[in-house]
Amino acid sequence: MANSNHTNGSAAPHDQFSNYTLATLGIHADDSMHHDTDVAPSLHVSTTFRYPRDPEDLVPASRSPQARQTPAAAGLPPSDTGYIYSRYQAPTSSRLELMLSSFIRAPCLTYSSGLAAFHALLVYLNPKVVAIGAGYHGCHGVLGLYQKLTGCKIVDLFDEASWQDGGEGWSLGKGDVVHLESPVNPTGLAFDIELFAARAHRRGAVLTMDATFAPPPLLDPFKWGADYVMHSGTKYFGGHSDMLCGIVAIGRNEGWEKNYWGMLGERCNLGSTLGNMEAWLGVRSLRTMALRVERQSRNAEQVVAFLDACVRGEETGEAAQAVKKVIRRVQHASLQKEDMGWLKKQMPYGFGPVFSFDTHVEEQAKRLPSKLHLFHHATSLGGVESLIEWRHMSDNTVETTLCRVSIGAETWEDLRDDLVQGCKALVAEGW
Repeated sequence: MANSNHTNGSAAPHDQFSNYTLATLGIHADDSMHHDTDVAPSLHVSTTFRYPRDPEDLVPASRSPQARQTPAAAGLPPSDTGYIYSRYQAPTSSRLELMLSSFIRAPCLTYSSGLAAFHALLVYLNPKVVAIGAGYHGCHGVLGLYQKLTGCKIVDLFDEASWQDGGEGWSLGKGDVVHLESPVNPTGLAFDIELFAARAHRRGAVLTMDATFAPPPLLDPFKWGADYVMHSGTKYFGGHSDMLCGIVAIGRNEGWEKNYWGMLGERCNLGSTLGNMEAWLGVRSLRTMALRVERQSRNAEQVVAFLDACVRGEETGEAAQAVKKVIRRVQHASLQKEDMGWLKKQMPYGFGPVFSFDTHVEEQAKRLPSKLHLFHHATSLGGVESLIEWRHMSDNTVETTLCRVSIGAETWEDLRDDLVQGCKALVAEGW
């Protein structure tokens, strides 16, 4: 284990914590940025910062960004004189990026939202062809805007034959993007990252991953071949339904420094920098992220196992019968029994807190959320509170019988019982 005998406020090397678990990193990954005696990090709200008083220390804009800034994600916290304007960088966002880079074990940049992060990634990579499959409708919307501006080709992630032209002279190749979401929104099903990485790399393309549904410690996409990983930090990194944030992590492949500095420079011009308050909320949230995510994932697996057993007739009794009369199918990575050979290696610490189920008829999916007491009927996910959404409210591409469930940090038996009583209430009304 790394030596933890450092004093309060000392500037510990960034890699000192490389062998610690996520729970420990949540408390200590930003120790090198303690410049005062406060235990809780300060919130810096300034948008602009004084230049050095010594003229010899002034670095003009004509110099490279590296000479002006030392971003936390690059491995060291910035010096007190490295801040210029908060659209470039600010103390609180630097602290958050330092922590995120330790959590994800790759240099990280933060953005004003998950979609802003995906947009920044497309702008930087500038692909001519993008392979994308099922997943978050917002990412498809961003890709549609990118296509409008660039004319890029959009092909089916799951149909490799579509990656070639139909005689038009194009094909998915060097510099293009294969974009995989796993586990996927809204079902919670997982895909073999290594398989898609191999397909992308054979063609010289890069694999970008949306791993929002499986934050650390559940999944390390870089281990399985991803080149870039994005998260909607709004979800599990935030964890309290009060922070909008996007994250891009840059794999440490050959030339990663160029990619990091390139994306940092472009972020300044895109104007999609994370705000000071959101960054502070992110630092607060990372303190407990390991505790939250591990519990939420365990809760989800237990609730999923119960519901699935009811649907399959393996659970008996009044409660099971009520569930079976309302729910006809449950989807979650933990139920992908035929895939466990690769899936348990890919996600050894749990299969994620989000799952979906289909009811027998649309009206059941529409009415069930209003019968529940512990689940808020709301969109988004990842907070400590459990949510359920009749998904057609926000995504018209899914079946009208689908409900997406985001399991929180409550006691799982209470959540199970709430779903049972909700199903019973629907049955009693004739549904």
